[in-house]
Amino acid sequence: MEAFSDGVLAIIITIMVLELKVPHGEEIEALAPLIPVFFSYVLSFVYVGIYWNNHHHMLHTARGVTGPILWANLHLLFWLSLFPFVTDWMGENHFAAMPSAVYGVVLFMAALAYRMLQRTIIASQGDSSLLKMALGSDWKGKASPTAYAVAVLLAFWSPSLAQGLYVLVALIWLIPDQRIEKALADKEVQAG
Repeated sequence: MEAFSDGVLAIIITIMVLELKVPHGEEIEALAPLIPVFFSYVLSFVYVGIYWNNHHHMLHTARGVTGPILWANLHLLFWLSLFPFVTDWMGENHFAAMPSAVYGVVLFMAALAYRMLQRTIIASQGDSSLLKMALGSDWKGKASPTAYAVAVLLAFWSPSLAQGLYVLVALIWLIPDQRIEKALADKEVQAG
């Protein structure tokens, strides 16, 4: 499951970068029209990287893979696979209201799908789930969908504020989250 997911995420990043078109002209000014597309690419690249990193760590807590886990993982990959489309739409339209709102809807749904995958893994492992212990209150996991929902609504009033919220959530997740790594290390110490 991890190898398949890694492959899908690599394809998503590849598709996103292929949407960056070569400018017409050799002067630096020829790059100016591509700035919104480039910034939307960078934001989405960071998000895909965050999902890849956290997904990788989360799967190391799973003792096995069940059918429901496979379906929950596929649900997450579906929403992540929409990143190239919404990224390109938003960048091509210079962060206009509707594309920015739809981008937020996809971020919101990906966040919910990720939480569903977490809960499915925890349910398969019972109350002693290493993932459950590692997550604790999971304030970032709870705050992110709320921030995305607010940003979707804000996009119709001020797309730049919505974009600011998307960037803020990405920055919060860029701060390394050591909960799962710590739980795995503690488990090794106890076993060894």
